[in-house]
This record gives sequence, structure tokens and C-alpha cells, in this order.
Amino acid sequence: MNRDSYEPAFGAEITVNSRKYDGRVRRTWTGGLVSSTDELVVLVGRFEDEVKHHDLGKIKKGTISFEYFWPGHWYNIFRFHNPDTSLKAYYCNVAMPPIIENGTIDFVDLDIDVVVWPDQQYDVLDRDDFERNSTKYGYSDDVKTAAERALNELIEMIEDGHLPQQPT
Repeated sequence: MNRDSYEPAFGAEITVNSRKYDGRVRRTWTGGLVSSTDELVVLVGRFEDEVKHHDLGKIKKGTISFEYFWPGHWYNIFRFHNPDTSLKAYYCNVAMPPIIENGTIDFVDLDIDVVVWPDQQYDVLDRDDFERNSTKYGYSDDVKTAAERALNELIEMIEDGHLPQQPT
């Protein structure tokens, strides 16, 4: 995090932009700052409306999302809790390292996702999107290699039981 230009306080509203490889914003939302270090930024958000998600199914109004962004890492992780506080799932995005500055987190989503269910079973999703978009947008060999490395690191984290826990 660029600490010289902006030091957000606990609870500060942070804007998150998920971008395509060409820089277009695909989705944008805000989250409240839970913690921020040079190694990890954690946000929390609450769904104001019910959402039908392609991979997660129905996300109920009131669902809480803890969002973990590691500067320098090629992934981010979302920990979803149902309105009754039970764990719904983890949603892991293979993405280029985030740019975190001036109250904004920007990252390029590289399409591959991993959903981890409460029983620790997981599904790797959207590899076909990754392949299609790597051609469409011209992902470099370095980007493709980093994405595969990130996917392997995520799977190792999952299988070793090292996914982030709910902040206290």
C-alpha cells in the first residue's frame, strides 16, 4: 500500500474495481476497511440485495463478505457468510496483483476461480474463460505462467487448511 499518499482508518470506505485485462472495469463495489498492512488488506461488505451468482447460487440480502487482498500476490479471496453468520463459501480469484492506493483497490481478474465449500471440497472454475481471454486479450507467457502458479498456490492453501479465517 502506498502509505505516503493515503492512510485509511478502520472502517474507511474503500472502492474495489475488478478489471478485465484491457483495463475496463468489470465490476465495482465498496467495502469497509478491517485492517491494512504492507502484506494484507482486509475489507468487509454486506450485500444490500439478493444476488443470483453463477457459481455460488443465491447470495441472500445481508450476506457478509470478508475480502482479502495481498499486494504482490496473483489472487484474492472472498469469505462469504450467510446472514445467520454460517460460512457460505470462499471464492478465490486468480488475478493480477492489486494496485492499492488512495482509497481504491484495482485488480485485473484473470478468469480462473476456485470455490471452496464449508466441507472444504472445492471446484476450479472458468479455465475455459481463461483460455479464451488469453487469446482475445493477448495474455503474455509471463501472465499465463503466473496465473497457473497462483492457482496451484490457492489449491495448496485449500488442501493444507490455510484459507484466511474471519477477522476478530
